[in-house]
Amino acid sequence: MVRRTVRAVRLWFSPERLRAEGTTPDYRFSLANERTFLAWLRTALALLAGGIAVDQFLTDMRWAVRTAIAVALLAGGALCAIRAVNHWVRSERAMRRGDDLPASRFPTLLALGTAATATLVLVAVVVGWAGT
Repeated sequence: MVRRTVRAVRLWFSPERLRAEGTTPDYRFSLANERTFLAWLRTALALLAGGIAVDQFLTDMRWAVRTAIAVALLAGGALCAIRAVNHWVRSERAMRRGDDLPASRFPTLLALGTAATATLVLVAVVVGWAGT
């Protein structure tokens, strides 16, 4: 498991090793894969910005609640960025090998995590968890 993870992470940093696998796919598919990667990065940046905004601007909210929301958003952003590069490499590799594209549960997990964070914010607003 660890060895496989290390090999996968090495591919992130050596595009020449990725290009050595299989045959070059139609460039349109590679560009579509890159656009998907960039969309995931925009999502990660939005989550990071949201976490920073919660921490900096919701100062009337209780510290523990504000911190929990900010940490959830920041962790989601970090995971989203890591997952973006991992999915890009796995998809590119699959296209080069002629394999099926990799399935992913991450979009569901990201959506559920975002919904849980939004619910926490909603409860905080309705219940009025203000104060320090």
